[in-house]
Amino acid sequence: MNDFLPLAYPWIKALHVMAVLSWMAGLFYLPRLFVYHAERGHIGQEPAQSFQIMEDKLLRLIMNPAMIVTWIAGLALVLTPGIVDWTMIWPWTKAAGVLGMTWFHMWLAGQRKALLQGRGLSGRRYRMMNEVPTLLMVLIVLSVIVKF
Repeated sequence: MNDFLPLAYPWIKALHVMAVLSWMAGLFYLPRLFVYHAERGHIGQEPAQSFQIMEDKLLRLIMNPAMIVTWIAGLALVLTPGIVDWTMIWPWTKAAGVLGMTWFHMWLAGQRKALLQGRGLSGRRYRMMNEVPTLLMVLIVLSVIVKF
């Protein structure tokens, strides 16, 4: 395994970046769908049924697999010898950001269920929560690029 990871590093890193981009696209788009669902969707009729289908497919078919691949590839990168210096602050701030992103993903999954049951938040609240992935992305990117 120690020989494989350094050789595969550029491929794993590319896979990680592609998975992160897919995951982030979903994390930005799903709360926006929730805004429309909360403001224009009426339970049991159009457009609520269309929003439910879009939300389900985005979460199940794009976001969940992208998150899993992000985690697997990210852990492979962390396990690659010489890549991460755990005495620095940046790996810890990145890890905190990724955990926050994962929590947000799970929160969105819970909100999808709440909207299905008519217990969702207001469109304004979903708009506010739509800023969470941006803040976490800034933390993660600065951590990795600046390496403070």
